[in-house]
Amino acid sequence: MAIDVNVHPLLYKSIYDESDFAFWEREFGMGHMGPMDYDEILAELDYGGIEKSVLLPLDLTTTAGGWIATNEQVASIVKDHPDRFVAFASVDPHRPDAPEALEKAFTGLGARGLSLHPAKQRFWMTEDCMEPLFELCRKYDRPMMVDAGLSWEPGAPTKYGHPLAIEEAIMSHPDVRVCLSHFAWPWVREMVMLMLKYPNCYTECSVLYLDSPEESIERLFTQDMGPRWFQRSLLHQVMFGSNTPRFRAFKFRRAIEALGLPDYAREALLEKNAVEYLGGM
Repeated sequence: MAIDVNVHPLLYKSIYDESDFAFWEREFGMGHMGPMDYDEILAELDYGGIEKSVLLPLDLTTTAGGWIATNEQVASIVKDHPDRFVAFASVDPHRPDAPEALEKAFTGLGARGLSLHPAKQRFWMTEDCMEPLFELCRKYDRPMMVDAGLSWEPGAPTKYGHPLAIEEAIMSHPDVRVCLSHFAWPWVREMVMLMLKYPNCYTECSVLYLDSPEESIERLFTQDMGPRWFQRSLLHQVMFGSNTPRFRAFKFRRAIEALGLPDYAREALLEKNAVEYLGGM
């Protein structure tokens, strides 16, 4: 089985609303789709061997005046399907009440981590407003998921997601587990460098595929840094992620299986590293 650490539940029927989707369509940059019934969602997850999905909301209060799924919506999905989904929370770091909102999500909504998008939320990870959020993640032992590398979302300058722009924040908070999403593509080597330096730094494999998922994943794991770098040097810091609904989890799972990784490396990538990152299941 596998844990998918990067899922946006925009098409899930219980939170799908036509008025909300107009905002999501504009700010997330996707065509009109859905909604999807949970029977369909769970059948697709079962087909791909995805045991649990980490659901990521996004608070765009100060930059766009809304949310791409709210903390409460994500919590409601997990409440209805606790065996299949894990809730993260998001706060806009520039909100005056950001620390209070995050603590409420951790203590009242059961959020297991913090979802941030520096490019879309227009902030630097080293800004002063981030310090109380890092402290809350440390206090409650909650990890961060930080959107990194290329962002498809409109109005999201890529400079905010460069791994070197995030390094100092990771370095300064060694007690907080931070995942930079999408392998910070196209900065794969810089992402590897950060993981080598900082054991609290993670990534996940939902890279942009220019060809097929199999070709892009094969390039990532056997060419960009040479063969066997994952199992030899970074076995515990790379996780499985899909960036659903932008991409589909079963396609990435199929691409991972095609690598022919040894069992211990495959299990670490698909599940064990996510359990460690999440602080247990």
